[in-house]
Amino acid sequence: MNPYNPYTQHASAVPVRADSSAFLRLVYAYMAGGLFATGVTATVVASSESFANLILGNRIVFYGLLIAEFGMVLAFSKVVERLSTGAAAAFFFAYAVLNGLTLSVIFMVYTSSSIASTFFVTAGTFGAISAYGYATKRDLSGIGNFAMMGLIGLIIASVVNIFLNSPMIYWLTTFIGVIVFTGLTAYDTQKLKQFAASTSPAQHSKVALQGALMLYLDFINLFLYLLRVFGRRR
Repeated sequence: MNPYNPYTQHASAVPVRADSSAFLRLVYAYMAGGLFATGVTATVVASSESFANLILGNRIVFYGLLIAEFGMVLAFSKVVERLSTGAAAAFFFAYAVLNGLTLSVIFMVYTSSSIASTFFVTAGTFGAISAYGYATKRDLSGIGNFAMMGLIGLIIASVVNIFLNSPMIYWLTTFIGVIVFTGLTAYDTQKLKQFAASTSPAQHSKVALQGALMLYLDFINLFLYLLRVFGRRR
């Protein structure tokens, strides 16, 4: 999920500067690199029987990796301030690789063709919504607050359904998840655009990594919920 928000400034409070577009290009470049690292890692693990058995065949290892991922996301916004840009980038890509290790499980559940097609659907949806968030003059803070409340409800419902195993809750959380992360994508893009306008270009490299992680999480979660809808199970 998207458990942190390093940007506290109201989106409509800051004028937009011309260098916002350059900053967002850097954000998207980092995000794309992270997605590439995750995809390559997941593919390598899924295609290697020894790797798959080590990670997916051992619950202690698998859940240990999940806990490590969550800890890295929580720590990132604090750690990045004390690191050099290169070290912060290494931290981000280490997280992306770690996420690829656990996401390799989807290759065991869904067919490769449906994973690929869902990825392109997600990319198109994400691109369109992010473009809207960048271009719109409307203040999206209301949508962002609604999406964050929906995210909290989504987490609670998902945990409860681990014990209930209800198909109705499963599909309800699926469609709510798509809506929540669609809204967060637009909101986060607008926040990043406005945040770029309030900071100097010298600060952009590290902040771009924080923004890349935020959009990366939006993309991955949107992809996973859409995969529930479009994915064909093995």
